[in-house]
Amino acid sequence: MPQFKEYPIIVVLDGDQFNQNWILEREVTVLGRDDVADIIIPQRQISRRHLRFTRTENDTYLIEDMNSKNGTWVNGNRLESAQELSDGDEIHVALAVRLRFIGSGVTAPVSGELPQVIPTSVHQGRLQLDLEARRVTIDGVELDPPLSLPQYRLLELLYINTGRICTRENVVETVWPDVLGEGVSEQAIDALVRRLRDRLSDADPDWQYVVTVRGHGFRLDNPEA
Repeated sequence: MPQFKEYPIIVVLDGDQFNQNWILEREVTVLGRDDVADIIIPQRQISRRHLRFTRTENDTYLIEDMNSKNGTWVNGNRLESAQELSDGDEIHVALAVRLRFIGSGVTAPVSGELPQVIPTSVHQGRLQLDLEARRVTIDGVELDPPLSLPQYRLLELLYINTGRICTRENVVETVWPDVLGEGVSEQAIDALVRRLRDRLSDADPDWQYVVTVRGHGFRLDNPEA
């Protein structure tokens, strides 16, 4: 089984994109106003290519302003050169949007509210769910035998929230809706995630679909078909 790394995330603290988050998986991630950037925040005060995050050889992360018009601040100080980020650092982009850099060991302020089920046609990944028939296919091949009900509920939760992190509370509410949160142990959640990973790995051993974002929860990594 391949080894998979854990990455920090950037979370929006206010405004129209409140609680939206991005995982810094690339060696260089550019934030800006439009689609020339990897992280897009469409506000006029933000430059097209405003700032960049760079992962170092030691797996630390640097932030650097890209000669933006309205500047970047980290913890209240204007960014004049590349600076290493620490867990919990607050980033102010053009004095318009506040972000938080969240690494391991820090809890992300992810909302407990989840969107309603959306059509399967929205998802074009290798893994597909037929939400009406509760069928799971990978590369067009249906999982056989089918997932257990708890496994399917967990996968459906991650699937309909593709691109978002689902907290452990979200998992408990979805998988065990009749049980109070205190009645489901951390070990039970981890065991369920592990069993689901094993089932998906049997069908596609070269990819890990369920990613643990340490300190935050879980997300689905669904590669293009």
